Amino acid sequence: MKESYDEGLASHIGPESCAVVRKDRSEALTGVRAGRVLSRENQCHSPGSRRGSTARKATADASITRDAGAPCAVGDPESTHGNTSHGNREIPWPPPPEKRGGPHREVQGRKPMMDDQGKSHSSIVPKKSPNKALSGAAEGMEGRGLAKGKTLEQNTLRTQGRGRHATGRTLHGHETGNGGNGQGDVPTSCGQDSVQRALERIREAAKEKGRRFTALFHHVYSLELLRRSYFGLKREAAPGIDGETWRSYGERLDEHLHDLSERLKKGAYRARPARRVYIPKTDGRKRPIGIMVLEDKIVQRAVTEVLNAIYEEDFLGFSYGFRPGRSAHQALDLLSVGLLKRKVNWVLDADILNFFGTLDWGWLVTCVERRVGDRRIIRLIQKWLKAGVLEEGTWTCSEVGTVQGGSISPLLANIYLHYVFDLWVHHWRKTRAEGDVIVVRYADDDIVGFQRRHEAERFLADLRERLARFGLALHPDKTRILEFGRFAREDRRRRGQGKPETFNFLGFTHICGKTRGGMFTVLRKTMRTRLQAKLKEVYQELKRRMHDPVPEQGAYLRSVVGGHLRYYGVPMNEASLSAFRMEVVRLWRKTLRRRSEKHRLGRVRMARLVARWLPLVRICHPYPLVRFGVMT
Repeated sequence: MKESYDEGLASHIGPESCAVVRKDRSEALTGVRAGRVLSRENQCHSPGSRRGSTARKATADASITRDAGAPCAVGDPESTHGNTSHGNREIPWPPPPEKRGGPHREVQGRKPMMDDQGKSHSSIVPKKSPNKALSGAAEGMEGRGLAKGKTLEQNTLRTQGRGRHATGRTLHGHETGNGGNGQGDVPTSCGQDSVQRALERIREAAKEKGRRFTALFHHVYSLELLRRSYFGLKREAAPGIDGETWRSYGERLDEHLHDLSERLKKGAYRARPARRVYIPKTDGRKRPIGIMVLEDKIVQRAVTEVLNAIYEEDFLGFSYGFRPGRSAHQALDLLSVGLLKRKVNWVLDADILNFFGTLDWGWLVTCVERRVGDRRIIRLIQKWLKAGVLEEGTWTCSEVGTVQGGSISPLLANIYLHYVFDLWVHHWRKTRAEGDVIVVRYADDDIVGFQRRHEAERFLADLRERLARFGLALHPDKTRILEFGRFAREDRRRRGQGKPETFNFLGFTHICGKTRGGMFTVLRKTMRTRLQAKLKEVYQELKRRMHDPVPEQGAYLRSVVGGHLRYYGVPMNEASLSAFRMEVVRLWRKTLRRRSEKHRLGRVRMARLVARWLPLVRICHPYPLVRFGVMT
């Protein structure tokens, strides 16, 4: 049976077949899944409010101890089995059945064992130890081993705070201190497996909509997750205000992580201010960035992994910014396919004004509390919000906004916009739109396509009102409605208005174009401002490296050109890629000729250097329709 395209563009995020993601792939263009829209009348209950609960139920899949409407604690599901021994009494093994010719009779008053062959779920502890026996006695006592198919991790406690660490070991048997993995070693597979199983249990429980999680903090301070978060950081990242680098922290890694885990467990962890730096933007302005201290980066990354397991089940298909398994090119392909396959004639290019600097803390905490009922996680987020920044020795802290540069800032932004923008857009599209509507959001950049102009204008007015309720506003210069689509060229020619307008999204200028056969297509070219800014940066770096050896310069330029090709190497963008490479060659030749007055750099020698060090222009990405696997 031939599938129509109406069911498939939302969350298909890779080149695999559309049948793999048939369940929720239509959210971006049609929308089939959404939660409840956030409003003052529809807020979550406070963590301390009373809720009705049903009888406790233990399953082998997840240890969820409340009904669907009540908060839940997600822990190790296997820990619910417990130990089948009662005190110091052993469960007797049933005697083997005797082979007799007559009828078999059971002992009166005795029931057969439920489990075949009397297997227990955990080790059996003997009655007593021998008196006055040393620890190395040859014949002391012998307990029964684990049952077949059971592992040590399946008998761990639900939260790490309920275990005893007197032996200096974690709950999974890893040594703490300078032992275990050693100083700076990669995490062991056993610890990685335990983290993956814990996150998988959270994901399974998060599939039940409306469930709130009340026991998550023990995952954050687990040594395995902290170690994994440490090795997930960039090795050469700039240090924070304490000057601690990734390598210096790893010299005594086990000791540092154990101390950090204990401080988190006891509530003694304190967030440090971020170091303020500025990076230039393409429009000439500067973007403020906050560089966190290393321990804040580790804890933020751990919290992000735990919360991602919950909110990845809630986020809609047209949200692509800073999400695991999704990229900017998938958002670009989704937009191109929507413009090609949907009846889109008008495009709203919306940009939120200073989103990270005007984000309201109260609304942010309200959004997080809709799924997270663990007050320790909430307090941890509030600590990071109130930590402030340190700039030129002066500490400042505002009442709104979050610092860009932290590991948790993109996730908090996605959670905020999920309730403020995504769910509202999904509801608006299903209830008020008359024609086709497509939506693509990457962080705070939004592209919305409409079939009719009056719907685009009504949506823009409603969006301004919606954002104002949450302390946000649209950028007056970057937000506009333009005519763009399959019939835009003919309609504007009929009215005498010239070529259709273009818009920029994720570094590409989108243009109404035609194929060789005269069919409509979306041309994507490198933004001129991005191209010029990058060439200016390359020239400044070449002047700094002017007297470095030629191989070092060539290695630097190879990485620059290769990275540019890997991102901007989309179909029908060969002209921009060739122009960038040729300009890099010109700047390199200009720099080499200025190294000496008596230069001997001819064209032949320069051609050899270019052929050796600079990669050739190539297309690195498939066509959008090929990546999404759409049947036309």
